[in-house]
Amino acid sequence: MKKITFLFAMVVAVAASAQTNWGLDKGHSSVGFSVAHMVVSETTGNFKDFDVKVSSTSDDFNGANVEFTAKTASVFTDNEKRDGHLKSDDFFNAEKFPEMKFKGTLVKQGSKYVLKGDLTIRDVTKAVSFDVTYGGKVKAFGGEKAGFKFSGKLNRQDYGLKFNKALEGGGLIVGDEVEIICKIELNKAA
Repeated sequence: MKKITFLFAMVVAVAASAQTNWGLDKGHSSVGFSVAHMVVSETTGNFKDFDVKVSSTSDDFNGANVEFTAKTASVFTDNEKRDGHLKSDDFFNAEKFPEMKFKGTLVKQGSKYVLKGDLTIRDVTKAVSFDVTYGGKVKAFGGEKAGFKFSGKLNRQDYGLKFNKALEGGGLIVGDEVEIICKIELNKAA
């Protein structure tokens, strides 16, 4: 009887810790940024080529592993000249550093979530933290979806994106602080 109870307990433990994988629904997701321009306004942009993978052993994503990659050459600000400059060595150097990467963990803190991990841009890796709004899960179209909004700020200088010129009246053409906003919809893997 003890062996049966032990085996049952093991099956329950394995089932409870089963890993669920989630993949990106790219048509309903975006990776955007905003940065001060000439002190008085902001310029926005996004990355067109990116991927997100999430693996979770909990139903509410607490402790989920998150991996993100974006192709730096896919940066888009709706201005061809500016996009070319962002791909140059003044910023991303997309030829030498074709990807930016993030690897971290989604942590539930009370009723809120935080995404903590390491972000790598231009082969510089720094610990970062993003606030997360978890939109929940829904069953639809024969599958299951989950939604998240990640937001945070980072200093581009920390990653070697050092271009800057001073304005005549003071201030810089491009601000150092970059606001990141990612809206991510995931599909549960079959």
